[in-house]
Amino acid sequence: MDQIIQNRVRIKLKTYENELLIRSCSNIIHTISKTETKILGPISMPTRRKIYCVLRSPHVDKDSREHFEIRIYTKIIDVYKPSSKTIDALMKLNIPSGVDIEVKI
Repeated sequence: MDQIIQNRVRIKLKTYENELLIRSCSNIIHTISKTETKILGPISMPTRRKIYCVLRSPHVDKDSREHFEIRIYTKIIDVYKPSSKTIDALMKLNIPSGVDIEVKI
């Protein structure tokens, strides 16, 4: 069990746009599958919502408010026993600017 955990690379992707996340995941999976490495994912994590409440007018009508929501979409991809070719292919990969990537070894 320890050997499997040590030989794993976890890629965590976060973004505000769901379509951008799906395209990035498919691009990563396509690149990894060329190097014939075992992958698990993409695993969808629960969508996080941040809700902001703003007063419509600064002085009067305290009951009149607007709510704004930001959704954060997250997916995880696990790569088991990556070779040097796999890591090089991941480093050269072009990913859109709206996607945040965390890589844990």
